[in-house]
Amino acid sequence: MSKKYFGTDGIRGRVGEYPITPDFMLKLGWAAGMAFRKMGACKVLVGKDTRISGYMFESALEAGLTSAGADVMLLGPMPTPAIAYLARTFQAEAGIVISASHNPHDDNGIKFFSGKGTKLPDELELMIEELLDTPMTVVESSKIGKVSRINDASGRYIEFCKSSVPTGTTFCGLKIVIDCAHGATYKVAPSVFRELGADVVVLSAQPNGLNINDNCGSTHMGQLQAAVLSEHADLGIAFDGDGDRVLMVDHTGAIVDGDELLFIIARDLHERGKLQGGVVGTLMSNLGLELALADLSIPFIRANVGDRYVIAELLERNWLIGGENSGHVVCFNHTTTGDAIIAALQVLMALKRRNEGLALARQALRKCPQVLINVRFGGGESPLEHPAVKEASARVTQAMAGRGRVLLRKSGTEPLVRVMVEGEDETLVRGYAEELAKLVTEVSA
Repeated sequence: MSKKYFGTDGIRGRVGEYPITPDFMLKLGWAAGMAFRKMGACKVLVGKDTRISGYMFESALEAGLTSAGADVMLLGPMPTPAIAYLARTFQAEAGIVISASHNPHDDNGIKFFSGKGTKLPDELELMIEELLDTPMTVVESSKIGKVSRINDASGRYIEFCKSSVPTGTTFCGLKIVIDCAHGATYKVAPSVFRELGADVVVLSAQPNGLNINDNCGSTHMGQLQAAVLSEHADLGIAFDGDGDRVLMVDHTGAIVDGDELLFIIARDLHERGKLQGGVVGTLMSNLGLELALADLSIPFIRANVGDRYVIAELLERNWLIGGENSGHVVCFNHTTTGDAIIAALQVLMALKRRNEGLALARQALRKCPQVLINVRFGGGESPLEHPAVKEASARVTQAMAGRGRVLLRKSGTEPLVRVMVEGEDETLVRGYAEELAKLVTEVSA
């Protein structure tokens, strides 16, 4: 059964445009509260990132949840994975995050976590959607939910992050630059790394509601690269607006993406005999990651793009680690979802155990040239089903003779077709990608 509102990562859109409106959020809070109440007594945690519309939607969700009889615990600005963790520790029925992740301030959205800190099951999302199409009611006055605020939420999460590295660990002597994207990590991330002994230089940690992800964070790495060089730092760490993505910069200013971070963590687990199975990547993971893991005899499989699909594969196989090149890294040996701070800590521990820098550690993965072109798609018949596009894709795949691959897919969050070609020869790869992108554009017109 297809979903009307929920996408691959919750509900997301432009603020003020349906369904990202206060009246919808009121109804969504009520529908979620009614669905969660079917499990018994209902306690729901609500957190948010730093975008200005979070105040408005927090109030609307609070009213909707309490009208359904759910008790609400407000966390304030906190990283998305913190809500997943705190939902478990407070034994709540669910956690709700008000965030549009790496998008600009004029977007917002809602993500849900179960009481176990995992994505909601499809059947619960469908139940919420069904309730959204029914008239809103209010429980009798004596059963209306109560609202409280968790004042020590940041401290609890900081200690949880620190517990993901061995007791007594110190990063004394390590100088790092952290870019918090004026987002949800602005308080907790600097504290975590400083309390573990690192010399920390902080960028983009002055949120004003409008500057989240604005030319900073993991989607705009230039500021961090420059700071690492000017500060003569050992490395830089960039978070996105809600703290579930992380990218890094080595001491030379080179960007280290999610594939490389995933490899560094996986190799460390493998060398210590703690990997448990293999690694889950996605359709967008670089071919070089697959080849580097194969050299270590580590199994690798690809899930669809989106952290929920990576997590689903990890759960099905009982594996521990997976992620995306965009910086979602899931470490199931420490937490239940993608967590940027915890992933960064695992990379630092891997470097510490090997006594090597980030620039040297990443060299074991030789990335294949990968060209990605986004083509705007206006609707109607999918260009991916067009015979000419299918024929061209098959022809390019055959021409690369097993030494490359083609991936054409529609974005799950934007009206785009993503054209990706990967192989050993960058000139050929770019030519193939441009040829396919031009064809997709033509059949979309």
